[in-house]
Amino acid sequence: MTDRAMGNIRERSMNTSLYQLHGQRFCTDDQPHSHRLDWLKEVIGREYANVDVTPFNDEPVFNEMAIYPWSNGVRFSPIKTHSLQIERLSREPTNISQDCYFAVLVTKGKYKLEQDGREVFLEKGDMTLYDATQWHRITMPQAVSKVIISLPRDYFRQRISHIGNLTAKKISTKSGTAAITASCIQSLTQQLDILDCNTFHSLHDPLVDLLTLSLNQLEPKSVQLSNTQSSTLFHVKRYINQHCHYHDLSPKMISEAVGLSVRYINNLLQAEHTSLMRYVTQQRLNSVYRKLNSRQFMHRTITEIALESGFNNMAHFSRAFKAQFGLSPRQFRQDSKNKMFLFDA
Repeated sequence: MTDRAMGNIRERSMNTSLYQLHGQRFCTDDQPHSHRLDWLKEVIGREYANVDVTPFNDEPVFNEMAIYPWSNGVRFSPIKTHSLQIERLSREPTNISQDCYFAVLVTKGKYKLEQDGREVFLEKGDMTLYDATQWHRITMPQAVSKVIISLPRDYFRQRISHIGNLTAKKISTKSGTAAITASCIQSLTQQLDILDCNTFHSLHDPLVDLLTLSLNQLEPKSVQLSNTQSSTLFHVKRYINQHCHYHDLSPKMISEAVGLSVRYINNLLQAEHTSLMRYVTQQRLNSVYRKLNSRQFMHRTITEIALESGFNNMAHFSRAFKAQFGLSPRQFRQDSKNKMFLFDA
């Protein structure tokens, strides 16, 4: 049987599963060549997160994604793509579907995720998690197949309130609960064309439970906050993340902006073993980390990057950066260049 015939069979199978499970399919092959990149950026921005999309090399743009709605706003999305780099833009989420955490299972290829000052390299069978509303960068230097499970923030925080500590960490699927979770996700993907709607929806709770257990094994003793506290802390952090590049950002300014006392904010942050101004410094360091690790900012000096990220004391910045990341800013930039070269290869 020819490749084209096999492709037609697979497409008919996907169309059947989409119809049965009320899913949607988006594919660049349905668009003119000249429009594919802009179209892909628009679709990802509407369905997942506001991002910039850049082909990683000279191969043609290709992306095929299916989105199957589950209960509680959870969505199950098998995706195939050629090499790409995807970077979260700074603007606020435009759709409720973007206010999510994304659990990712790679089923083919290589995948790198950067978020919260961390980076994780994934290959076939590996899993990770990221926050769709916060800055992140995804690099896929070759063709990748993956499954994204979209987990609405409020819904998932009822299960894991310390979830912000778990982003951009590799979830080992070699054994234990995560191995079962990865196997279930892959099996579900392979069986989508034969499942009826009721059966598909009945799998929602057990699979989300397995995901929760898989994530919890990363940091099982983290402090749990109440739902109200967690929501309040999210809004405080969002304000800080949006304004930490101001040199004069102070506890008083933050307190007045969010309508909470400095003492109460510090009490909330204490559960995460930090304080208000330490958190501000951390976000500034994360900003510098991202830029030093980006091709886009390679022409900028370290001092320029530190200043525009909110630091105004270079000695303090250098000490804080080395304490956080284990290397001086200059050493880190060189190390990032070396990693880029190795990852490109």
